[in-house]
This record gives sequence, structure tokens and C-alpha cells, in this order.
Amino acid sequence: MVRVLAETGSITRVARGIFDRTSVERYRVGRGSGRTRTRAEHTAWGAIAILSNAAPLGLGDVQTYRVRATLREIIEPTELAIRLRDRATVTTWSGHRSVITRVHEELVVPGRQRLGLIEDDAIVDGYIHTDRIANLVRRFRLVEDTTGSITLRYTGMDIGFVKYLAAFNRTLAAVDAATSLDPRERAVGEQTLASRLELFRENDRL
Repeated sequence: MVRVLAETGSITRVARGIFDRTSVERYRVGRGSGRTRTRAEHTAWGAIAILSNAAPLGLGDVQTYRVRATLREIIEPTELAIRLRDRATVTTWSGHRSVITRVHEELVVPGRQRLGLIEDDAIVDGYIHTDRIANLVRRFRLVEDTTGSITLRYTGMDIGFVKYLAAFNRTLAAVDAATSLDPRERAVGEQTLASRLELFRENDRL
């Protein structure tokens, strides 16, 4: 299975029998026990919208009902974060420090400050549409790097809708933080998601 994960790019092989620690940790944090069922990209974004108290985009009445029913059953924020992982493909890159600000300007960045965390100007973490990532990587000469300071989360969801959710409240920022490799950031994200789940269940009973 480890060989398959390396061949599919889920983890990074450094040499025969040796794998990049950061890529393995990111895989482990993002998938938990591996037994949690994930949501398809559009339903994952629908769940984030519902938790944000916003109207989901592209979900019919039946799908919306099913997503709401699933959210009512989830208690643990870690399970929620894992279920929502397929909202985007997460990749990390490195590049010259002079391009950091320009890359940031082209992404939808939920922002650590929404969670009370300090922003680091040397780190970029945001969303971009799948159709645009190749062009961005080429223009700024980014190099894929598991320890890089640039995190690109690419998705096929309407990027305007992603931007709307990022600005609406803290939910999307919390989903991102809940799978961070930084224990403090992860704890803050999980705490925020736990509050959003509790609020959703209370309102859903009304």
C-alpha cells in the first residue's frame, strides 16, 4: 500500500524504502484511521456552506437533505475535517521569496487571523481553481516541495463561491486548520469546528 501511495503522489518517495516524513504526516493527519467516508468535491463544499449558514451551490434538495443528515450525526471535528478533505487537492511548493506576495494575491486565502492566529508573511496557503494552477506554477517558477511555504489547494468548485465562503465566517479557515501539521493550529481549527457543529445541530432542531 505504501508503494501505491508513493506512485499516486499521496506521499513522496525519497529513495528506495525511504519516504518524506512531512508528506507521510500530512497524509496521516488528513485521513485519520482511513475508515472515514469522504464527501465528493461538490458535496464537501455544500457541507461547508451549510455549516457556514450559507446556501450550498449546485446541490439539489435531496443532496442537501442528505448532507444535513450526515452533519447531524458527526460529533468529532476531526471526523468532519477528514470527510471534507476532497473539497480540494492540497499541494505544497517552494519559490523565490520575492513571489510570495504575488502568489498570495492570486489565491483565495481564508486567513489564519480569522481564528485568532498570527499571520506569517513568509507563508501562503489558499485556494485556486484547478484550471489555473499550472499557469500560476509556471509564471512564478514554483517547485513542488513537501516542506515548501506555499500551499496551493486546487478545486473545481466555482472560485467565486469559495471566495464568498472564505469571507463569510470562520468555517472554511477552521476546516483548513483542522488538518494542519501544527498542533496548536490544528487544535484551534478543531475547536472552531466543534462549535460550528454544535450550533448547526441546535439550529437544525428548530
